[in-house]
Amino acid sequence: MYKETNKRSIVKGISWRIVATTTTIIIVYAFFGRLDLAIAAGMIETVLKIALYWAHERIWQKLRWGKQRIEPFNLWFTGLPLSGKTTIADKVYEELKKLHIPLERLDSKDIRDVVPDIGFSREERNRHMKRIGHLIKTLQNNSVSTVASFVSPYRESRKAIREMVKNNVVVYLKADVNTCKQRDYKGVYEKALKGELQNFSGVNDVYEEPQHAEIVIDTTKTAVDEAVVTIVKYIKKNYVK
Repeated sequence: MYKETNKRSIVKGISWRIVATTTTIIIVYAFFGRLDLAIAAGMIETVLKIALYWAHERIWQKLRWGKQRIEPFNLWFTGLPLSGKTTIADKVYEELKKLHIPLERLDSKDIRDVVPDIGFSREERNRHMKRIGHLIKTLQNNSVSTVASFVSPYRESRKAIREMVKNNVVVYLKADVNTCKQRDYKGVYEKALKGELQNFSGVNDVYEEPQHAEIVIDTTKTAVDEAVVTIVKYIKKNYVK
């Protein structure tokens, strides 16, 4: 979360004192009819009250009483390739950023660009998911929530993620293979059908549907913006109050 800096506290103090000092000068002048006395009283009060206000703010900053910690969460988007994971997750991330909470975006393509040659066999994918789980766990230890989008086709890898991280929210974006093929602007389904891509989820490898997803959205029937509203509403209700 964010910490109040000394500079911010001082500026807040000055802005408040402009209002308060003006009020003091008016009151003193109204009672005594002496402008010099009113201005002197206002100036003395200004210096003392700014110092007292700063000290008061720093003391309260150190006190935990009355503060509610926002527990970090992990939004885990899963579904077939081209089911809408990246598109919806990107928009959800932008909406959640407006809440001013520490937040990071993780996408399978970005991670594979950083760590190439991971492989797509079941064993390699499961091992890769555990790496992602450790990354999310590290971010959560620093109070950072995450919006992650990965095909993650196997139940055991999704279970491993759930066991590793806090407040894991699985968002299953449901779409049949034919619909995903129609959205295939990259031509990856065609390559998989021709045998040019192996271990491709939904074609020559399995996709095991989540059995315990917190949110299930059928992207063949639900518009992107509608899906975003549903997901953001869930996070606001359960984690950001």
